[in-house]
Order: sequence, then C-alpha cells, then structure tokens
Amino acid sequence: MDSSLHGQIDNFLEYLEIEKNCSKLTIRDYRHYLEVFEQWFIATLPNKTIKNLDLSLVRKYRVFLANHTDSKGKTRKRVTQNYYVIALRSFLRFLIKNDIETLEPSKIDLPKTESRSLKFLERDQVERLVSMPDTSTESGTRDRAILELLFSSGLRVSELVSLNQDKINLERREFGVIGKGGKGRIVFISDRAAEWIKRYQGFRKDSFKPLFIRYSKGVQEEDNGAKMRLSVRTMERIVKKYTRLARLPVDATVHTLRHSFATDLLMNGADIRSVQEMLGHKNIATTQVYTHITNKQLRDVHKAFHSGNK
Repeated sequence: MDSSLHGQIDNFLEYLEIEKNCSKLTIRDYRHYLEVFEQWFIATLPNKTIKNLDLSLVRKYRVFLANHTDSKGKTRKRVTQNYYVIALRSFLRFLIKNDIETLEPSKIDLPKTESRSLKFLERDQVERLVSMPDTSTESGTRDRAILELLFSSGLRVSELVSLNQDKINLERREFGVIGKGGKGRIVFISDRAAEWIKRYQGFRKDSFKPLFIRYSKGVQEEDNGAKMRLSVRTMERIVKKYTRLARLPVDATVHTLRHSFATDLLMNGADIRSVQEMLGHKNIATTQVYTHITNKQLRDVHKAFHSGNK
C-alpha cells in the first residue's frame, strides 16, 4: 500500500469503489473532501505523516473549514463542514483497518446541526403538478408519465434515468432497480402511473431501449438509443418546469416527489419498515426523518383526546 497521504487516499477511494460498491457520485464527493484535507495537511505539516494527526490538529482543520471562503466570498454551511469531517473519519477508519497508525476516528465528534425542513407536496399540490403537461403531445405525455411514476414509486433520479422499457412489468405493476450501494429492491407502480406509461409507450414508434427519451432533431438510432436517454439534469429540469407552471409554493425537485411518496404512504397508515424497504434505505434511521410529520397514530390520538378538538 502506498504510504504517502495521496496514495492512501487513492487506496481508500478504490476500496469504496470495489469493496463498498459506492456510486461514482459518492466517490467523487469523497475525493473532493479528502483532497481539501490533503492540501490543508501538507500545507500545515509539510514534514509529517497521517500518524501525526491528533485532536488538536483536527480542531485546526475544522477552524479552516469554517472560515475558508470560496471565490464569491461565502463560507461553508455547518452541514457542509460536517461532510468533510465525515469523509475524514471514514478515511481514518479505513487506515486503522489496514494497520496504519493514526488518530482513532471515534474520538472526532460531529457537532449537532439544525434539522433541515423536509420538503414534500400535499396531495392537492401533486394533482396540480401532474396535470400541467400537455398530454396531446408525445413529449407532454412523456412528462406526465415521469411525474406520475415519481410520485407512485419514490424513485431516485439516478434510478429513474436508467429505466429501460423491457424491465417494467405493467401488468404486475412492478419492476426491479439497483439503488445506492448496489442494493436491489422491487418498485411498485400505481394504477394511474401504469396507465400513463402505457399511453406514452403508445406514442413510441421507435425501438429505443430507454423508457424515457429526449426529442431532438438530427439524432440517429445508435447504441439501442443510448444517446436518446434523458439525463439527470434534464429530469430535474422537467420537474422544475411544471413546478413553476403549477405555481407551487414549494420549489419541488425529483427528490421532493420521493419525499412526497413516503409522506403519502405514512399519512395513510403504512408502517415505517415497509416504507424503508420501498425507499431502499439501508438504515431505518434514514426513514424515520419522516415520522415526526406523518405519524398517523399520534395524529389520531390527538384528534380523539385533545380537549380543543370538537
């Protein structure tokens, strides 16, 4: 194993890719966070190794993260600073696992941050949103199918763009996806979402593999339509477009519809474990972020027993 700090970081990133099966986006983020640490460490301790890292140095690094400004003169938010420290702790844990002497990562505490408000759409807002596309056109029907599928399934945007026509079983109303960390799960589709996907496929006269394609002049049929597949950025733009047209008070994104999917299930009585499975969350704690606004049992208790209710 390369003993230089740069080499150790490269080894860690390879470990994330090969053994942990992390996504390219996760690896890209960890690379950025650790490159910032590497530059700071070398500038601060030019003749030292990671063995010399201690809590006093970590505190200095955190001061650097808090005070450093970007090209626009803005400092990092507290939650963003935590991402850098989380990456450092994971890196140190990897080094210790490989018998490289360094600071014990459990000694590095993460400060508590304010809970971020969870953005989701109410049912009537979802109805306004999905009714915005012009379904007399092929592209409009495609967009309606996208919006219906997002609210119906809770798909991540990366999962959405990778869907192929032959993988979706509209009769059984289900299909499989590979989510974060290579974890597979079954995704279920509502009757309404299935109907709009069928309508969209009825427009299609091509043999392209992707479920959702773009419409541009001069694009040839190559690689089974791979070049026709919608990108993550385009999917986000589609949701933003209809959010503006619907004049929603929430600046909705694809992930907002994922939140709305989970919230709708929980508000209608679904149990948290089932929602965890449908979202593809590895840990139940990730799903529990929804419960403080969607606990139907507590809502019913309040309604039944609080003296202020009629």
